[in-house]
Amino acid sequence: MAFLYPVMKHVVARTARLVYRPVVEGLENIPTDGPVILAANHLSFIDSVVIPMVVPRRVSFLAKAEYFTGTGLKGSLSRWFFSSLGHVPVHRGKGRDARAALDTAAEILARGDAFAIYPEGTRSLDGMLHRGRTGVARMALESGAPVIPVGIIGTDKVQPVGSRFPKIVPVTVRFGEPLDFSRYEGMEESLPVLRSVTDEIIYRILDLSGQEYVDAYQKTPVPAAA
Repeated sequence: MAFLYPVMKHVVARTARLVYRPVVEGLENIPTDGPVILAANHLSFIDSVVIPMVVPRRVSFLAKAEYFTGTGLKGSLSRWFFSSLGHVPVHRGKGRDARAALDTAAEILARGDAFAIYPEGTRSLDGMLHRGRTGVARMALESGAPVIPVGIIGTDKVQPVGSRFPKIVPVTVRFGEPLDFSRYEGMEESLPVLRSVTDEIIYRILDLSGQEYVDAYQKTPVPAAA
């Protein structure tokens, strides 16, 4: 379904930009080619639509495998929608599933593509920025790809948790300067290093988003596209 991405990108996304007129800052910080990791805060399901909408490059996300395996009309629409956004199905969980997710991301980055991830692991229910999980750090160290911190503002008001339909409210997306972690090459198995890298990414996202920080994981499970 690769052909669906250009349709979503150039038709649907263009229409959405005209309606929402998002404010985009720092887009020049994203490399025009080569592997790159976009690490963003996560306020709403709509975040996974906003990022591909404003980034000139194709952006891939990991999405719950359930979004691709449904049956009937609803399942077909779900599969079309997530495929057209560049999402890649993956089983969410721990252990082997988590490693499979990292391996899938590694394949995307190895192709020289852009990959987006929410370091918090799931969307924030209280609007605050929560402690990041170290998958983003391991991904950065294993791939050597630069990390672009992303601060998203206002999407929690576009489609609040539990809301069925989006509202037209101001949205801002800020892309920070690339973070280079090459100084930690070969140290991807060091837990202190992974925590340090993750925290550095989270603190930069915090600067961009202006959220309040909570040094605790977001524990409440919420269906999300990443």
